[in-house]
Amino acid sequence: MKRRARNKHWLSSTRNAVRAVRAAAAAGEGDAQAKFASAERMLRKGVSKGVLHKRTVSRTISRLHKLVH
Repeated sequence: MKRRARNKHWLSSTRNAVRAVRAAAAAGEGDAQAKFASAERMLRKGVSKGVLHKRTVSRTISRLHKLVH
């Protein structure tokens, strides 16, 4: 139960961070890059914790990077 709760927390947190980046980029907000940086850090941390798969995170970061920059 502890691992499941930890994994669920990381998954929902990273999804919310990715949604925030996409919304900021679509709205043309200036803080989209800052949100991208925090989302990237969160995604990579999820990989190191074993919650997320390395290739999935790499693909997500690449798509977000193209969107923001």
